[in-house]
Order: sequence, then C-alpha cells, then structure tokens
Amino acid sequence: MRHIAVTASTLLIICAGVARADVNVYKGSGTTAPRDTIDMNFGWRFSRGDVADAAAVNFNDASWQTVNLPHDFQISQPWVAPDASEKADLNNPMANVKSRLSSRGFKEMGAGWYRKSITPDESWRGRRVLLDFEGIMLVGDVYLNGERIGGTDYGYLGFETDITDKLKYGEPNVIAVRADTGKPENSRWYTGGGLYRNVWLITTDRKHHFTRHPLKIVPRRVHGDEWSVGMTAEAGTYAREDSVFMNVRIYGPDGKLAASSENGLWNNMKQKVREHKLNEVTVTSPALWDLDTPNLYTAVVELTDRDGRVYDRVSERFGFREIEFGPEFGFKLNGRKVLLKGNANHHTLGALGAAAYPRAIEKRIKLLKEFGFNHIRCSHNPYSEDLYRLCDEYGILVVDELYDKWKKQWTGGRKDWEDLWQHDVPEWVKRDRNHPSVILWSLGNELQLIADYPGNDWGVTPYRLQRELVNRHDGTRLTTVAMHPRGRNERTDSLPCPLAIETPVAAYNYRYMYFPCDSRNFPDKVFYQSEANTTAMGPNFYSMDLDKVAGLAYWGMIDYLGESNGWPGKGWMQGVFDIDLQPKPMAYLLKSMFSDEPTVFIGVQEGNDDIMWNDVPVGIPQLTPHWNRGEVNNVDLYTYTNADEVELFVNGKSVGKMTNDKSDPKKRNRLFWKDVPYRAGKVEAVAYDKAGKEMARHKLETTGNAVKLQATADNAGWMADGMDLQHVTVYGVDAKGRRDWMANSPLEFSVEGEADIVGVINGDLRSNEPFTGEADSEGHVQKAARSLAKGTATVILRSRKSDKPGPVALSIKSRDNTLKPVKIILRK
Repeated sequence: MRHIAVTASTLLIICAGVARADVNVYKGSGTTAPRDTIDMNFGWRFSRGDVADAAAVNFNDASWQTVNLPHDFQISQPWVAPDASEKADLNNPMANVKSRLSSRGFKEMGAGWYRKSITPDESWRGRRVLLDFEGIMLVGDVYLNGERIGGTDYGYLGFETDITDKLKYGEPNVIAVRADTGKPENSRWYTGGGLYRNVWLITTDRKHHFTRHPLKIVPRRVHGDEWSVGMTAEAGTYAREDSVFMNVRIYGPDGKLAASSENGLWNNMKQKVREHKLNEVTVTSPALWDLDTPNLYTAVVELTDRDGRVYDRVSERFGFREIEFGPEFGFKLNGRKVLLKGNANHHTLGALGAAAYPRAIEKRIKLLKEFGFNHIRCSHNPYSEDLYRLCDEYGILVVDELYDKWKKQWTGGRKDWEDLWQHDVPEWVKRDRNHPSVILWSLGNELQLIADYPGNDWGVTPYRLQRELVNRHDGTRLTTVAMHPRGRNERTDSLPCPLAIETPVAAYNYRYMYFPCDSRNFPDKVFYQSEANTTAMGPNFYSMDLDKVAGLAYWGMIDYLGESNGWPGKGWMQGVFDIDLQPKPMAYLLKSMFSDEPTVFIGVQEGNDDIMWNDVPVGIPQLTPHWNRGEVNNVDLYTYTNADEVELFVNGKSVGKMTNDKSDPKKRNRLFWKDVPYRAGKVEAVAYDKAGKEMARHKLETTGNAVKLQATADNAGWMADGMDLQHVTVYGVDAKGRRDWMANSPLEFSVEGEADIVGVINGDLRSNEPFTGEADSEGHVQKAARSLAKGTATVILRSRKSDKPGPVALSIKSRDNTLKPVKIILRK
C-alpha cells in the first residue's frame, strides 16, 4: 500500500496507501514527466509568534526549529489554566464556553512562521510551476522571496498559487508562510495551527495543462450490467496554433485496462480555460464499490499533441455505485437499504493534534469499522483529502460538511463569510466529488438561531445560492444542513424552522423525536439524525423508524481536545473511545447495535456524568471493565449484548439470567445488574440465543499489582518514508501478564535510530502532562514522558525518510522504577 519513488533531484512520497491522484513519477532520465508532483513536506524552519521581516529573503532563520509537515504548532504549547476571573459565556447560544480557552483546548492563540528555501531545477525552465497547500490553520499567507503570492481565509480548504514567473533560477528562493489561529471565539473547538496538511510543488506544461481538480467523473448504470462513464475535464490551452487531443483510459481494481476513448481535436481555441465534455465510455459488469467490497477504478486523462506527445496527465480514482435517498426507505446503496451507522467528530487526531497523518486517520477508520460503523459525518468542515481516500478504500460512507455557522466569526474570522462561499464551494465540491464514499453535501451546522443571514429568512436564501453552486459542479448528490429544527427552547410539535423544510434531506441534531410528526407533515422529506448523543444511546437509535430514516451519526464517539466542559478537562470526554483510542465499555453497547457479530461485554458502574451541553444531556455512565473493587460487598454493572439472554457468573457460581428486552428501546442490549455480590476472582457473562446456544462470553479477573511493562506495536509494515507512523501501546501488567487498571506509574520513552517521537498520550484528558517531548536543534524528538492511565499509554513514532533505513528500538521504563522496563525492536 505504500510506494516510494526516488528521482535524481527529488523524493516523491505517496504515503499510507492514499496516493495523491495526480502524482507521476519523475524518471530521472533527463526529460521531465508531463506532471511532476514534488513533496514539499520536509525541512521547514519554524518559529512561534510574529517575527518582523520573517518573509524577507535575507532573514536569518538559523536559530529556528526544523520541522517536517504535517505540523500543528499548538499541540506542543503549554496548557493555559483559566484565570480565576474567567466566567462562562452564558450569552452565546452557539458554544458552551466555560472560560476563555475552554473551547480551544486550553492552548493559547497566536501566529507561527515557516520558511523553506528551494533552488529551482533547471528542468523547470519554460514550464508552469505551482505551489499547492492542502490547508493552513486557521488562516494563512504565503510569500515567495518577500512577495505575498497567496493564502487562505478558511484553513480547512486548500489552494494553489502560480509561481512560474516569480522563480529565480540558479539561486535559493525563499518560501515563507504565516499561519494564525485567530481569536478564541473564532472556533468552537480545538483547531490546531500551522501547516497541518501536505504541501506540494507541481510542474506542468506551460502551454497546455489541466486546471486544479479538473476531472468530474459520473458513472451511471445504463441497463443491466452495462454502465457508462461520463466525464468532463477542465484544461487551459495557451497556444492557439497547436492541435490538442484529450485521451481517457480507465483501469480496473486489478490494474487492467477497462475502457478508453480518444477525444476531440481543438484548433485555435478562443478560450484559454475551458471545461471539455469527453466522450462517454462503456464498462460492462464493473466491480461495484460497496461497504464490504470497496472496488476502485482509476481514470487517467492526458492532453496530447497529434503525435501522441503528452503535455499533461491527471488521474482520479472513482467507484461504480448507485446512491438514492427517499422518504420510504431513507438511503439505498446499489439498490439495497443501508442504514447509516455513524460518527461525527472533529478532524483532530489525539496527541498529534490537527497534524493530518494518513496513518493516524487510517487507524481511526479501522477502529470504527471494527465496531460496526459504516459512516462518518465530517463535522463541521472539510477534512484532509486523505480521509476521503481512505474512506474510499475501506468502504465508509461520508457526509461531507463545509461550514459550521455562516458567519465571519466561525469561518476563519478574517473575511466576511459572504465574501468566502463563492470561492469555497467550488474548491470543496471539485476536490471531493469523485470520491464514491461521499454521499451527501452538508453546507452548515446548527444555523437556525441566527436570523440575520442574507435575506433575513434564517438562512434559506444563502442555502439556495450555495445549493445552486454545488449543483453546477456536481449534480449527483443532494444537499442538506444539520440543525436543531426548532431551536433549543421550544418543546412543541409546531413546524420546524424554514431551513429544515427547504432541504431535501432533513438533518436533525438530537431531535429524532420530531421525525414521526414532521414526516407526516412533510412526506417528501428524508430524515437523518446528524448528531445523536451518548446519553440516549439506544433509544435514539431504536426509537427511529429504521426502515424509513437514513440513519444517524453519534456525536464525538472518540474523545477529543477542545470543547471542554471545564478545567482541568482539556476536551470532550463523552465518547465511547478515549482520546488514546481505547474502547470504553459503552463502545460494546454501540457494537451490539451496529454489528451482527455476537457481542457481550461487562462494565462495572463507578458513577454517572450529568453533563448538559447546549441544552442537550451528554453525560454517560462511568464504567470500568475490571474486577479489582477493594473492600465492597456488592457492585452494580451492565452487560451489553445483542444476544437474547445473558447469564452472569461470579467465581463460577451463577448470579442469574436476564433477558434482552428488544421491544423496549430504553433497555434493549443493555442489561443492568444491581447489587451483584463482589468476590475477588472473576466475573463472567455468557450470552445465549433463544435456543440456549452460547453466542459470546466476556470475563473480568481480579489482577495483581503491575510489576512490569508490556508493549505492542501496530504497524508491521512500517515504511521509512518520513511519513509513516508506529503506534506503540504500553501496558502495566501483573506477574501473569494481565493489565492492571490501577497502574498509573509515570513513564519515560526513548527511541534509538531513524525515528522520532511525535506524540505521547493516555486516555486521561484531565492530565496536565504534555503530548510531546522536547526537540533538539535538528528538530528530532527522541525522549518523552507520559504516565499510565488505567494501566495504559501510547507513544507514536514517525519514521525518518531514508533509502536505507536503519534499526529503530524503543525503550520504556517507569520513572519511579516500580515496573520492569521493556525494549521493543521496531526495525532491525
């Protein structure tokens, strides 16, 4: 899944199985490939804060830190505890602001500067040269040799800037970037800051070339097993005397040619940039893209001259699949009903912050898939391009979301939203429209409380304008807006707000109880619970008419930094996976709902979190899966199961049986056992079907105190490409090798060899420990510290880029010397 192509002058990286679609390998033969996409992620200089003259060519950045991208400069900043005078902002209906930095993860706002010098290759002369930034958080400006050449006012989307006529050959050229996180009120969650996504340098033919995101690929079933592929390609032609052809080749999942076409001859073109409709091609019996069989095809399109010389070449992956929304069935994929079983989260990645590592994204997708999820709602902004590519590969359905609120405050804070959307919508749609995983465009989130949008109609007019622009670039998907349909204070069956009525897919956050009434009043609407809370997990799923609704996305199933309910909590802690990706017991309730795999799991009750968030209860039972209870006689516990019956045993003696009442949404799959006698040893749950056949079992054992450390790495195919990650999970275990949930020893991590520590984390978001270690003068981090929490912690290593990778060894010891250390060899 990982590929490295080495050239004479550059190293081109295609990382973590999600190759940039238009990458071509430079052959190093003295001739330039039609399109070179050169990795610019390595060897940047970085400094925090605003620095005078930082964009100047002759500025001395020798004292700055060396960093490789992706890079989030906020994640390594110290925590900033709230001042005693800081009060909750109870006047803001759009955010649960407990103190100045509570929503932003208690990291201070500010700017950061990046600099990188490049000496243009002589092969670039006479070619078109672009810089492509996939995102700068939260807003950013780019300079070349002291001149501002571009930037972004909404850092969740990328941009490119043409530097063809600005490069100076035979000498270093300085690229400088200023990134700014804005003010605390410019986001309702932790955004991170800096060059947090990829940066590329692209060279193409100067006279004839494709534009940014040029391809629109529309597969459709003609009849039976015969499909046609319609395609448009946008290209610029700047030499009218030339003859230009546009040729298409489509390759199947097996790499074999599936179809091809030769398109038109354009002489003396009057338009410099033009979208061309290409000849449709036919593919018979294609392998369909589906949840369990995510088959991907590749379209390669070339601009050529009469003799076949290639001016430019681009490629895109796509899938043959049919999607349909309807009020009678909700959502269909390839003609069959599919219920969206989803997660809505922010884009950050735990200890890595906002830095968009493909491997970390992949790890989360695999975890969600394992627990039965088939859907991600991108809340509340476009994610990294790698997320969509990985969802394509793993068979995950995506609701792609553009904005939070349509206001300057929440769309970067630098430019009015009214001046942004006409640029943002095309960039977003053209970037993501060929992904088969994307099934629905969402234009915003919880907009209904703001009346003074353009038109003063609670957002209907700006929604219609955006929808028309979406449809201009992609007419194959519907649009929606996620919202509380009646605000937060009305408790009636009155009509939903006008914007909810306007959208063909009515996306309601939390208010699933209105679906029956609203579907009677508006029978043409499709209903989708765009956010569901963990407090009502189960009832808010089973109380819907699952045959008719599209499905749901549970909010914040993976704990994240930001949106804190108050210090010392650094973020959201109501998920079913902690920020270290360790499943909590309630993850198995969700698995029992989402998956057909026989499931039973024991969670012992410690208490309840009664938390309100924007008038929505979000607290969850505090449960732990261990049987070290101390001096108690009885405990209360849950068994989560999708079986028909569960029998509970304590030290082999039956405590009784309990039936799974699948007729009651409040009780279904969650069996509550009160006053279970506690005895050291083990408790075991055995799940049966109606015939009494055992379906699954789960046990908890009383363990001894931790005496040593154990470590497990997750990436057997770790690549030395400078981007790949290794997540190493460490446990404090007793003499029998069992995890001691009470273990909380402080640990020290040290790595030897060609890798760096990019994050250390445990599941405790109340901890004041840092997520990062200290970097040396070359930007390398080879030591870090983090305590065990509930007996575990994780260290994340980033490989260094090398043609001949050397050994890597990780040593972990307890700083109090109470646990036997462990050393794990990750590469020999």
